[in-house]
Amino acid sequence: MTTLSTASGRAGALPLAEHFTSINGEGPRAGQLSCFLRVGGCNLSCGYCDTAWANEDDVAAEWLDSDEIVALVDEARTRCVTLTGGEPLLQPAAGEVLYALLGHDPGLFVEVETNGSVPLEAVAALRRVTDKAPGTLRITMDYKMPSSGMFDQMVVGNLNLLDADDVVKFVVGDVEDLSCMLDVATRHDLFRRCNVYLSPVTGMMDPALVVDFMKEHHLADARLQLQLHRIVWPEEARGV
Repeated sequence: MTTLSTASGRAGALPLAEHFTSINGEGPRAGQLSCFLRVGGCNLSCGYCDTAWANEDDVAAEWLDSDEIVALVDEARTRCVTLTGGEPLLQPAAGEVLYALLGHDPGLFVEVETNGSVPLEAVAALRRVTDKAPGTLRITMDYKMPSSGMFDQMVVGNLNLLDADDVVKFVVGDVEDLSCMLDVATRHDLFRRCNVYLSPVTGMMDPALVVDFMKEHHLADARLQLQLHRIVWPEEARGV
């Protein structure tokens, strides 16, 4: 176990700040058990981040390669794996680990949670080798709104790489964020092309206001998303 600031890393390995089994608190498999792999380190600094502890240079990280991660997933005995962060796609080994998971178990659902600021071409390309890696790979991509302070860091071209089973998650902190979300989603035809989730920031945005906005603008193809793990374990910052 090392920290991100002191470790030189291992070739082909990911620095896991934690790994655990819990319910998916959000996304297309919300409420279902998943093996979580939280990669330390992030290139963004969102004002509302609820896993900021995992992004610090002094966070303890366990560097595990693809074989070791596959063994973790086997031990967890879930049907889902959630690769999250931090920002997991900053790590060169992310693609190798994803390929190993997809090829190991054709019944495995692998979800990558990414912050929208890292190009997704390499992840999207993995879906073109389903004959060799038959597991299911899905992307849940944040598109940061103005309240995050990171709106100008988004890689807009990523939206063109998503398919009908992927998710764009808009974390909204105020009414301005909702208006911005509607503009982005409309300009890029997201309501038709993929799943659009609206996630209010706990303590900043009343979920009822999000529903009111959905009704006002007839957003029949958007979904309100509340973080189940924050409801079940409101005081826990790790392992949920």
